[in-house]
Amino acid sequence: MGNSRESTPRQGQVRGQVQGLPWPPVPAAHQMAFAQGGLWPSTTIADRAADLAAQRPDDPCMIDEAGALTFAALWADGQSLAASLRARGLRPGDVVAFQLPNWREAAVINLACALAGLVINPIVPIYRDAELRVMLGDCVARALFVPTTFRKVDYVAMAARVKPDLPALAHVFTVRGQGPDDYAALVEAGRALPSAAVPVDPQGVKMVLYTSGTTGRPKGVLHSHATLGRVIGQSAAFWGLKAGDAMLMPSPVTHVSGYANGLEMPLVVGTRTVLMESWHAQDALALIMRHGVVGTVAATPFLVELAQAARDAGETLPGFRFFACGGAAVAPDVISRARDAFAACAPFRVFGSSEVPLVSFGWPDNPDRASQTDGRIVDYTVRIVDDAGNDLGDGQEGEILARGPAMMIGYADPAQTAAAIDAQGFFRTGDLGVRDADGAITVTGRKKDLIIRGGENISATEIEQVLATHPAVADCAVVAMPHDRLGEGVCAFVVTRADVTAADLAAHVAQSGLARQKIPERFEWVAQLPRTAAGKIRKDQLRAQIAAVIREEVALPPG
Repeated sequence: MGNSRESTPRQGQVRGQVQGLPWPPVPAAHQMAFAQGGLWPSTTIADRAADLAAQRPDDPCMIDEAGALTFAALWADGQSLAASLRARGLRPGDVVAFQLPNWREAAVINLACALAGLVINPIVPIYRDAELRVMLGDCVARALFVPTTFRKVDYVAMAARVKPDLPALAHVFTVRGQGPDDYAALVEAGRALPSAAVPVDPQGVKMVLYTSGTTGRPKGVLHSHATLGRVIGQSAAFWGLKAGDAMLMPSPVTHVSGYANGLEMPLVVGTRTVLMESWHAQDALALIMRHGVVGTVAATPFLVELAQAARDAGETLPGFRFFACGGAAVAPDVISRARDAFAACAPFRVFGSSEVPLVSFGWPDNPDRASQTDGRIVDYTVRIVDDAGNDLGDGQEGEILARGPAMMIGYADPAQTAAAIDAQGFFRTGDLGVRDADGAITVTGRKKDLIIRGGENISATEIEQVLATHPAVADCAVVAMPHDRLGEGVCAFVVTRADVTAADLAAHVAQSGLARQKIPERFEWVAQLPRTAAGKIRKDQLRAQIAAVIREEVALPPG
């Protein structure tokens, strides 16, 4: 029932083709070592979906507000959708994007692409026209699945606006809509069509996932069945997950953590995913109790709010075993206070990114280490280096470099790959940190010019480029500022040449088509921006300045 497959790569080069444009070759030496050393799974999620449909057909694997999807139904619907996509002209290597909330249909779309050899492109629902044009255009997407409307946003209208600029985009399909181009109609039509399953190389390109970069241009992170299967298998083993366990997934399935632990974990480990369309702590508490959830991977604010909801309700959740959080700086007392709210839950910090998912898997069995560090390094070789690339010893702060079998196979842009991965195959994370003798890593800061707002990466440069187009703005710099709930907020320092208000500039950013989350929450008016002798803006000074201002404001007594 499963896909046929190859067991070794050809010359260490990743295969995959989009409209005649091949994905770039990636560094081969470490890739070959992972394959030959047996560190990469030799199956795809389609292979495992076939096995689970045969062995546990009636067990639920995906649960959302609309109901439950069993392994048998997932397999049947995935086959049908794959057949319909082929009937619409999609061929192996073509890119299929989806911009969906945490709906179970996303799991079927993901499986259908795996069956048909299509490359999946998850896009976060908060993105708007500007991001959509760049991402779909960069990966030459041939099809896009969107909701009709979600949270008052008309996604069909947005797709119609960007489609003229995307000549390769042949199809816009709806989900939970109506008509022949709706997901339900495609699945139904596919039941009468021949199978579209093709031989799929587990080491070929499976997914392109865009992440914000420091230049404002999103980077297309490439992963294979093998790299994603590796991190999912390793994390499940480390966290003690087993077949039948339920995982709560409030993180977007269009992020690497939600995608891997929400959509793919059931097919790798045999777990159940309980999807949350929108986060509400009280709802999460009820879902954990109703479904016997054992753990989750989510942003730190969710941990804080879930712990408070449990206290308010007098519930200790004895079956809830772990909460992995990260994506921004996490204060030690946040972990400690959350642990005290539950009977048996181990909250812990983890470290990773789309490029190197889960370099550390936390420290669930040691409360002190769980709160003081970002966890034990697992399955990666990590180097801490100075600005010259020299290795530093334990306890010394430097840039974190990581290499392992779960790391990306490169970026869609070979120039970005060359800049990010060194000759030994180590990914330059851009994060600063220290490692200790116990193999724990603690992130201390970032070299990258990113703002992490509630776990969402936001490019400061992207916002600056929009602000600079306003006629009243002479100069500007966007930095992270402390945010009491989301960890970091967006602050813009602005030098003006004419009178302008914060509301004017906020509206200007909104009108550009950027996501609402990228609109600066605060504007600081300055005569000039601090710069180095070479003319580079000292954003470290600006971050320190706004942090001091906010601390003073918080400390002031009511006037």
